[in-house]
Amino acid sequence: MNNAPFTVIIPARYASSRFPGKPLASLQGRPMIHHVCRRAEESGASAIYVATDNREIAHACEQDGQKVIMTRHDHRTGTDRLSEAVQTLRLADEEIVVNLQGDEPLMPSPLIRQVALDLAAHPEAGIATLATVCHGSDEVRSPHTVKVVRDRQGYALYFSRATIPWDRDRFAESPEQVHEPAQWLRHLGLYAYRAGFLRRYPDLEPAPPEELEALEQLRALWHGVRIHVGLAKQLPGPGVDTPEDIVRVEAKLRE
Repeated sequence: MNNAPFTVIIPARYASSRFPGKPLASLQGRPMIHHVCRRAEESGASAIYVATDNREIAHACEQDGQKVIMTRHDHRTGTDRLSEAVQTLRLADEEIVVNLQGDEPLMPSPLIRQVALDLAAHPEAGIATLATVCHGSDEVRSPHTVKVVRDRQGYALYFSRATIPWDRDRFAESPEQVHEPAQWLRHLGLYAYRAGFLRRYPDLEPAPPEELEALEQLRALWHGVRIHVGLAKQLPGPGVDTPEDIVRVEAKLRE
């Protein structure tokens, strides 16, 4: 399925605790949100919207020719903001929506398309996402690296900040040594959703594992929503979390 239509929605809020006004940060003389929109355009999306609670961000996007949906300012997560945008757009339940974060100017456009087409190819799934193999023991062990275990058909069994699966025999002998780290999968935070799931997401009760792990996708698994996990065809560049990240992202853009 190579031509399934999909919509990209880019949640972009102003009040980031570590980097207020982040979507407007200058990258190569343009607001970062412009670069993110370019990645969405390059993916072949049928429609692109920026969902924001801030008029300054909205104005910057409109000057760039982008469509903007104004949302409430009190959303806890980007998924909640997407849910409001889907309601505003009145998308049909089966329409595919890719959540492209507003701080990912180096997200390869082929991955945006890949995750959308992956969801289209798996009608049993409400969500699709991507993963890649882990590189090195530090990545496998790090709580900042989210690991995922899949079933034989590629559907997620569980996501965790812990080292899963646990190599019982080898870790018992040497808890700090990870053999063959490529056996572990690192989750990439790029999602495609069916609009029907996004519409009902705010009504789903938060799940105990979600709150323990601080991983939003566990709410979907807890409520029986299937998540298909494809293997990413390439690696994304770094995102922007702090002002210091701007320097390295600009260097990557120059490359």
